[in-house]
Amino acid sequence: MQRLHIPAWVWLLTPALAFVLAMAVFPLGYSFVLSLRDWKLARSDTPGDWVGLENYITLLTDDPEFLESVGVTLIFVGWDVAVTLFLALGAALLLKRQGRLTSLGRVLLVLPFVMSPAVIGISFRFFFNAEYGIAQYLFGLLIPALQGRVWLSDSQLAMAAVVAADVWHWAPYMTLVILGGLASVPPETQEAAEVDGAGPIRVFWDVTLPQLMPVLGIVVILKSVFALKAFDSIFTLTNGGPGTSTQTLAYYVYNSAFGYYDMGYAAAAAYLLTATLLCIAMFYLRLVLKK
Repeated sequence: MQRLHIPAWVWLLTPALAFVLAMAVFPLGYSFVLSLRDWKLARSDTPGDWVGLENYITLLTDDPEFLESVGVTLIFVGWDVAVTLFLALGAALLLKRQGRLTSLGRVLLVLPFVMSPAVIGISFRFFFNAEYGIAQYLFGLLIPALQGRVWLSDSQLAMAAVVAADVWHWAPYMTLVILGGLASVPPETQEAAEVDGAGPIRVFWDVTLPQLMPVLGIVVILKSVFALKAFDSIFTLTNGGPGTSTQTLAYYVYNSAFGYYDMGYAAAAAYLLTATLLCIAMFYLRLVLKK
């Protein structure tokens, strides 16, 4: 009887494949099965009856809190992506020149990114504290209309604080990505425009920006994914409040699972969020492979 020969590369890939199956594929499959069942953890420690798509139908047609969390998520993602892109692009343009100060600036950019989002949320909670918060004081000093306003108790200002915390975390990383894109822009095209009499703004708008658009597109897609699944900073900064004004879809999933102990319902909400993330990820992969 001939012995079965297994290539060496199969043995090398086996630990990685086993890890992916255990940490990604199995949880995804199990959570999808849970989303089709009725499981109230407060009543039973085992999954309940099979309900099919009932959880999904209820979420989409008869749950105002879920629909509100979708709206809050869209607002958060829109402002988060826009502000991050604007600041990252501006910082990249300032840091693209060579020099000791710009090199130091690039090194310092890494510091906010390596911090835990939970720690950032706690830090911003101190910054916007009504009694001793430095950000609370400075904004009230610079903008008289904000004097006496408690940021974390105001729905609009709380959203601004959440966006600021997430932008502070991700803008440095996106700046480095855009710096890489700027380095790939051929300097000959910019020099040719300058010879033709174009000023710095014209060179950037007509020459640099069009060549940078693929990188900016990737930045927008990546930041959208990160913003959609943002949870740590929201949990530690506002806890979804005041009320539900900063309760994004990711926080809604957490609250359904560990606040109301409705595991099947939370799994269905999580899968709707996962489906959105998968669609964005597929678009990102198509864009990267195309370029």
